[in-house]
Amino acid sequence: MSDDVVDATPLIKYVTVIGRLVPISSEDYMKLVRLAYDFKKAVLYATRMIAKGIDANSILRELRSMLNKAYGDSAYKVAKAIVEGCEYSNGNPRHIKIKRLFIVSDGEASRLGNRNIRLESVGVVKIKYPYDSSWLTFKALFGREYLPLVAELVELARQKRVSYGARVVFRDGRIYLHLSVPLELYLKFFRKGGAGGSLVAGFDLNSDRINMVIVDKCGRIRDTGTAWFPEVTSHGFPRNKAKTRRLEALSKLLRYAYYHGVGVVVFENLFAVKKRVFGRNRIANRKIARFAKGELLRHGLVMAMKYGFRVYLANPKGTSNSREHDEVMRRYGLDRHTASAYLIALKGLKQQ
Repeated sequence: MSDDVVDATPLIKYVTVIGRLVPISSEDYMKLVRLAYDFKKAVLYATRMIAKGIDANSILRELRSMLNKAYGDSAYKVAKAIVEGCEYSNGNPRHIKIKRLFIVSDGEASRLGNRNIRLESVGVVKIKYPYDSSWLTFKALFGREYLPLVAELVELARQKRVSYGARVVFRDGRIYLHLSVPLELYLKFFRKGGAGGSLVAGFDLNSDRINMVIVDKCGRIRDTGTAWFPEVTSHGFPRNKAKTRRLEALSKLLRYAYYHGVGVVVFENLFAVKKRVFGRNRIANRKIARFAKGELLRHGLVMAMKYGFRVYLANPKGTSNSREHDEVMRRYGLDRHTASAYLIALKGLKQQ
């Protein structure tokens, strides 16, 4: 495989499944709130130390003394990711603020799936309280479609065969549980098909639209599609609602590709982009800042795998703002985003 295109499958190892936690006792609830507050404080403290250039071992020692080893390690990983995201957006890591209460615990197969946040059954979750090593007990609620998946996850974790990451999030007066489920297990229950077509579809993801171009083995354009959602970039539009609109649009385009002979799907490798590029246009900058492009890409990869597509990531170099890009626009009468999708598709064509 060329350096210009990489197989996306190894990059997605886990898929997030979201449920709710319901307190069984007021005492456990208050303890959970305290733990979440301290975890948030530890993460914020770690971002400041990372920004100052303090070495990782020193930071980990501090965090482990504030919580426990597993929570401390998770807090450091979260802080590091936040700092990297801030630098990607050209922000100042010393000015990072964290508003929402949350707790994160990494998976560990040898500790029944997770060391600190553990599924006892489909309907019961236990959370380690590090200050006295006790366990807090909560009722777990998942959507009906996820119950068979969670049941198998519990059984495999009991056998020490899988691990799962867990995140507890306080939002709008409720407590949510985010489980990171192994991709193979997720696809076992939610696979939608086995795409075997000969065509290649390239996708260009943007804040207010998604462009798709389908090409045949000779590189000829067989179909195009564009999903528009300009309202999501307007000032005050809810971020969660914007995310839903984008995901729905991408899902429709992937479903269309599946039923129109596509076997290979190609996205730009946005994970390789180190920093966002901001210009002088304030409206354009707002669109860039509000658009979680990497998050949409991850969802797109999982959606594509559910349909059984072979999924690749193409090097963004040359897919926009290049001589070849301008030539494609002139030759085929395409707008700049559709031209980008076409060039992305051509890069994937090399894998046929």
